[in-house]
Amino acid sequence: MASIFSSIFSMFSGNAKPTGGGGAAVASEPQLYGDCTIYAEPQKEGGQYRLAGRIEKTVGDELLVRNFIRADMFSSSDDAIECTVRKAQQIIDQNGPSLFSDGAKVRQV
Repeated sequence: MASIFSSIFSMFSGNAKPTGGGGAAVASEPQLYGDCTIYAEPQKEGGQYRLAGRIEKTVGDELLVRNFIRADMFSSSDDAIECTVRKAQQIIDQNGPSLFSDGAKVRQV
């Protein structure tokens, strides 16, 4: 029972671990874009990878995080990582300063 709660917690904290059935995050090196840091973390589902990642920005002394996941699936982790970085850049460009203006420490976009 405790492993179920730790798995659920890890999904929301960004520390996903392999569960045997998929959902494990494939991490890459962080990418700087403007004043944000992009973390591409595609999720393995079966033999494919779902586009997922997070955008972080330090405002004052607080780290603000915006998580995102999309329906796009890729057959290779490299393709998923590349498209995740492009999607994060698009999110940053489209939202501009309003992406972090609500001051929420963590939220989905």
